[in-house]
Amino acid sequence: MAAQGLSPGDPSSFARPDEAEVSSVSLYLDVDFERKVLCGKVDLTVDKKKAEVTHVLLDSKDLNIIKVTGHGSGQVLEFSVGENISTLGSKLEIKLPSTTEMRLMLSILYETDVNSSALQWLPPEQTAGCKHPYLFSQCQAVHCRAMFPCQDTPSVKVTYTAEITAPPELTVLMSARRVGIPTIMPGGLKLHKFEQPVPIPVYLVSIVVGHLESLKIGPRSHVWSEKQYVEKAAYEFAETEQMLLAAESICGEYVWGVYDLLVLPPSFPFGGMENPCLTFVTPTVLAGDRSLADVVAHEISHSWTGNLVTNRNFEHFWLNEGFTVFVERKILAKLYGEKARHFSAIGGLKDLKDAISALGENSPLTCLVPDLRGISPEDAFSTVPYEKGHTLLFHLEELAGGPEVFDPFLKAYITKFKYKSIDTDDFKKFLYEYFPNNSLLKEVDWKEWLFKPGMPPVIPK
Repeated sequence: MAAQGLSPGDPSSFARPDEAEVSSVSLYLDVDFERKVLCGKVDLTVDKKKAEVTHVLLDSKDLNIIKVTGHGSGQVLEFSVGENISTLGSKLEIKLPSTTEMRLMLSILYETDVNSSALQWLPPEQTAGCKHPYLFSQCQAVHCRAMFPCQDTPSVKVTYTAEITAPPELTVLMSARRVGIPTIMPGGLKLHKFEQPVPIPVYLVSIVVGHLESLKIGPRSHVWSEKQYVEKAAYEFAETEQMLLAAESICGEYVWGVYDLLVLPPSFPFGGMENPCLTFVTPTVLAGDRSLADVVAHEISHSWTGNLVTNRNFEHFWLNEGFTVFVERKILAKLYGEKARHFSAIGGLKDLKDAISALGENSPLTCLVPDLRGISPEDAFSTVPYEKGHTLLFHLEELAGGPEVFDPFLKAYITKFKYKSIDTDDFKKFLYEYFPNNSLLKEVDWKEWLFKPGMPPVIPK
């Protein structure tokens, strides 16, 4: 019997946005370092897609759901939490109020689990300063459901606001714009407010709480970190504005307002994470000579490819990462010349060979579009979507006639699909609409590129 996906549109999510879709999220949370939980409520705006829909389906993982009510009315709503499925959590099914209204608001009172897979709670001794605790989140790919109940599929994009209370000596930051100045509440906790007006998949919702300082490094950028890292980070990321300007010339307007960087403690498990308005980076990029700044070029590129144009589900992850590597290397070409782009691509190709050798040349996870039914996106994570995806785009650029022909297509692609979630068929359709008379592009063997395991069928020059 073949493995089953959790829902028709996304094998990794229980959500059914084709029936009822969440369009906005408001978080009201207290950061409890003693218990190592976030507790409070989340308000969800739900849009029914059909009048007869009676339930909304959400993703939930190890959350303590206390109560669900109709926002405003206070009507208590029935809900059920399904069985826990491995790393993907449980289905949270909420019965909607009987009404002819197609847009509803729900309030969910809940708290996270001490072992939430989305949250990393660090004692003071695991920080650079060794005096204060620290919290950071990592929601990609499927962990936002362990931070709050949501439709944890990249096919759904939401705007969000947040009001977070935390100890007064600590700073709270999120993947959103800060609203006003933090205020001291009765009882001594400090209230921080945030707003993200650009719709995002919930894997991009992030929070950090720590003893943080900042330095301005550009007209729209600060670097944040513990005091021990902040000056090193400001030096390392001094080229951020140049990279942003280069990216805008390639991809179009930067719509997120601020572009800040956060240097995390060493336990952060990735090189970087493209949280909007606040890129997370590992302290291991602080080489002292700006030699690892391509990590920043990559995360900046995500502001368009991934965050603005998003894969519909993680089977099409190459649309996020292959495109982002492609744009990252175009930024390098703008700043340091075309040879820098090719040099980086050669290194990437070696990384791809090593990854495919490790996974096995016939592993289905080396396909550019893998089948993730019954497989967690975490287990499918590798260099393949990054470098095999980049190789395909480099090949298509050669067939199209080079960068001077392909660069306008890239910008048009982003303009066409910004604020949307798409799959590979959407990309292919637009490619042929844009280049209707290119005979070389018509000869691309898509089946081999997308669904055959192993190395790419063509290696660009």
